[in-house]
Amino acid sequence: MIIDPDVVTLSRLQFALTALYHFLFVPLTLGLIWILAIMESVYVMTRREVWKRMTQFWGVLFGINFAMGVATGITMEFQFGMNWAYYAHYVGDVFGTPLAIEGLMAFFLEGTLIGVFFMGWTRISPVKHLLVTWFLALATSLSALWILVANAWMQNPVGSAFNPETMRMEVTSFAEVFFNPVAQAKFVHTVSAGYVLGSMFVLSISAWYLLRGRNVDFAKRSMTVAASFGLAAALSVVVLGDESGYAVSENQKMKMAAIEAMWETEPAPASFTVFGIPDVKNRTTHYALQVPWVMGLIGTRSIDKPIPGINNLVEDTKGKIDNGIRAYDAMLVLREDKHNAQAKEILAAHDKDLGYALLLKHFVEDPRKATPEDIQKAADSTIPNVPVLFWSFRIMVACGFYFIALFGYSFWLSSRRRLDRNRWYLKLALWSLPLPWVAAELGWIVAEYGRQPWAIEGILPTSLGVSSVTTGQVWTSLGGFVLFYTALAVVDAVLMLKFARKGPDGLGIWPVVERDPSLRPALED
Repeated sequence: MIIDPDVVTLSRLQFALTALYHFLFVPLTLGLIWILAIMESVYVMTRREVWKRMTQFWGVLFGINFAMGVATGITMEFQFGMNWAYYAHYVGDVFGTPLAIEGLMAFFLEGTLIGVFFMGWTRISPVKHLLVTWFLALATSLSALWILVANAWMQNPVGSAFNPETMRMEVTSFAEVFFNPVAQAKFVHTVSAGYVLGSMFVLSISAWYLLRGRNVDFAKRSMTVAASFGLAAALSVVVLGDESGYAVSENQKMKMAAIEAMWETEPAPASFTVFGIPDVKNRTTHYALQVPWVMGLIGTRSIDKPIPGINNLVEDTKGKIDNGIRAYDAMLVLREDKHNAQAKEILAAHDKDLGYALLLKHFVEDPRKATPEDIQKAADSTIPNVPVLFWSFRIMVACGFYFIALFGYSFWLSSRRRLDRNRWYLKLALWSLPLPWVAAELGWIVAEYGRQPWAIEGILPTSLGVSSVTTGQVWTSLGGFVLFYTALAVVDAVLMLKFARKGPDGLGIWPVVERDPSLRPALED
């Protein structure tokens, strides 16, 4: 049976919307908790009350964001059973393992520690409370680690194999799944992006206070921490992003070619296209402005290895589809006769290409009856949306270099104690608040949209992973998610703005220093 393409499209849309919305909160949680840990560490070392109160105020905003992240994250995992039932059945043994570990090892740990963080200020000693904060920071990173291990397996399915007896993917080496090079690259890159976002959050809101001449001591100290941490994080993102690019070129060559809009294989080392207009219809890129060697050095770490172009990869895919058809035929023989030695031998020789035969199910019910035209369509379907990837990647990279410049200038101003002297800089810092979210969301678009048409790269096409549902049912659930998440967005925005505008003094966290200057020496001591 050929899957209804509308069901596939709507299911993809629903998961994409919920994932992108959830990722509005994840990176802020990852970054802000480490800033809290730094501030509280200064408090414990110096015993200066100002740092404790800074930790408490930013902790309130962290708590709101954390609650929203939990509320939006739980529903995502249930979607695997609701909209992606066959995906869950086919690869659940592998994909479900890191998700289960994340729930047991990190999610419950975070939930416990955050309660102690908020309720323990007067119940445990400062040193013990600091340990709780640091463990909470580690727990949030640990939670992200296991999620990214699962996601990385979708990009590079190592440590697993197809079992013809169960007709499912099964784990062969959990160590390979965990130490997947894509997982390690994605983890360090993602958490570093979260550190940038958390730093920009603190920097921008503090700039807003300075523009209004309120909470000046609080804002300047907060900006100093954000500038230092943000600069280190922004530099890390660029360096670690290079590692992610290398991992993509090694394991997802079509994604790399699409990011570069590279239609033909170029002589090594390949150039980096700074600007261009991808033309999908004619398979060319107009007005390309290129920098020699850069892409080859990033993608291959060499000067003599080429990066395959899209057209060359499509031709290679046609050969994999032919091999996959042989594996598919052998798989069907084994379903009838599990002891057929010849079928086992054929499947063992071509099982890595079985997924390419499954691409044909989008065009023909039985892949063995596919025509050359069907094979060509299946091979062409492996080309992701080139313009979207091309521009998403470049905007993301541009944001990354902008963050380095902004945090670098902020650090320089902080070292000269001039953070509150330049109003144009404070306005720039305030207006920059949305940019880390833009960069983070574009990063996930590049990672996930660039993997299409695969749910599991080279293993399971997205069109085969959906549940047996109707378009009406998916429309209903999609509409419900949109309404529910819109309501959550309104609540989150109202709460964040309310508490940010009140500030630490309005929440009773900060002494009213500006009203009574005599309190300033006591506060700073």
